[in-house]
Amino acid sequence: MATAGTKLTRVLSRFFINNVNNKPWRVMGSGSSFNGLAKYSTAASTAVKDYEDYRKSLYGDISHRALLVDAVGTLVVPSQPMAQIYRQIGEKYGVEYSEDEILNRYRWAYGQPWGRSRLRYVNDGRPFWQFIVSSSTGCSDARYFEELYSYYTTEKAWHLCDPDAEKVFEAIRKAGVKLAVVSNFDTRLRPLLRALNCDHWFDAVAVSAEVAAEKPNPTIFLKACELLEVKPEDVVHVGDDRRNDIWGARDAGCDAWLWGSDVHSFEEVGFNNQYRTR
Repeated sequence: MATAGTKLTRVLSRFFINNVNNKPWRVMGSGSSFNGLAKYSTAASTAVKDYEDYRKSLYGDISHRALLVDAVGTLVVPSQPMAQIYRQIGEKYGVEYSEDEILNRYRWAYGQPWGRSRLRYVNDGRPFWQFIVSSSTGCSDARYFEELYSYYTTEKAWHLCDPDAEKVFEAIRKAGVKLAVVSNFDTRLRPLLRALNCDHWFDAVAVSAEVAAEKPNPTIFLKACELLEVKPEDVVHVGDDRRNDIWGARDAGCDAWLWGSDVHSFEEVGFNNQYRTR
């Protein structure tokens, strides 16, 4: 299992490699590649140790005071492919597009500009989702939309991405670390978390429909920090979208780890943060 040092090494490795790629080191003499790598390795190791010493001087064994978690794609995932559900429910309403066609049309619709404010999820998000559903399936039947919309508020539509999440979050909270969900979602998120029986795992929920800001806007991360009463520099956010989650959190001053790359489970999040997850 990866340690905090291993995690930091990976992050710093990408930083140094990016700098090498952008401005190649000019190392004179034979073995220049080896010498350059040696310099990089020494610099990375020194930076890791300095950072770990700094965090320990502040917090001891706990490396962050709060953990923020993305919802869709990190905490929860759809139980069935979206296009399959759109097709199955839509058949009785005359939807004839194949799943591939629905998926392609969905991607096109989702990528279109939405309103002057660019906020897709305002309150319950119905206008946005009505546009998505009708564009994806060619069906504007209100009954079809309501059935589909209601389905995605139930536990049938979603499942937890990591079955061990509950025990890890419990251990993290016992260690004194605060938890919050940060998500681009409409007002169905809270009832969905209740339906999945995981709403009590978190001290706060920052949902874009309520905050009036969507990731990667740093405002939503800062709101989560405000709700938890912590400083951004004391927080790490975990999410699966590099632009929305990683860049957005870092713009807010938080640390950030990419789900599926930096970490692959919440147990690994616990070890990377040196939380005691016994």
